[in-house]
Amino acid sequence: MGPTIDAVLADDLAKVSTASVTAQLIKRGMRTRAISNIAPVNPDTPRLFGVAHTLRYIPMREDLATGARMAAPDHPQRRTIETAAPGSVIVVDTHGADVSGTFGDILIARMRVRGLAGVVSDGPMRDVAELRRMAFPVFARGNAAPPSYASMLAVDAQVPVSCGGVAVFPGDVVLGDADGVVVIPPELATDVVRDALEQDRLEAFIRRRVEAGASIIGTYPPTDETRAAYQSWLKSQG
Repeated sequence: MGPTIDAVLADDLAKVSTASVTAQLIKRGMRTRAISNIAPVNPDTPRLFGVAHTLRYIPMREDLATGARMAAPDHPQRRTIETAAPGSVIVVDTHGADVSGTFGDILIARMRVRGLAGVVSDGPMRDVAELRRMAFPVFARGNAAPPSYASMLAVDAQVPVSCGGVAVFPGDVVLGDADGVVVIPPELATDVVRDALEQDRLEAFIRRRVEAGASIIGTYPPTDETRAAYQSWLKSQG
């Protein structure tokens, strides 16, 4: 099992934006950490964070991709759902398959009952009408009616995977919001999220100035004068 998220980091992850987190990662030379073109299936559950628990699919092979085999307790998909630690995020590599669902409503319901934090898949989901009614974060790329084994085969879990072209290792810190999903190396998470929260605060101040009529010249990006005004504003806010 990978590292856990402490209470302070969890509180910060509950508030910080993926936009600012990706900016802070870029400042540290990490430009490949954002999974784009995926979105929450339920728009009322756009916030997700936790430690990555990975699952990897490959293209289907007919003699192995059967309903009976899927039901086996040691099947990687079933084992992942039943053993992933509470608070973790299932991150799925579908090997580019886009014609069958990664999971459906019953499997997602089990994850929710077990206390998992959410799911991120670079493939589609099935039973999306039901998933839209569930208070559980599921990020995916579209929808599909057939079950997963119609086009792909789960082969292993808790190994490095490629989700949407992003390398994800077990134990990475995963954060999702309406802009997408970002994957943070665990040793950088505390510093990156702290600095991203500060960026969010500064940019909220800048937006208020712009909405009040300020030019972006000297305001965004901020000059020393704008930063000084921001510090004064912070003090006034206590």
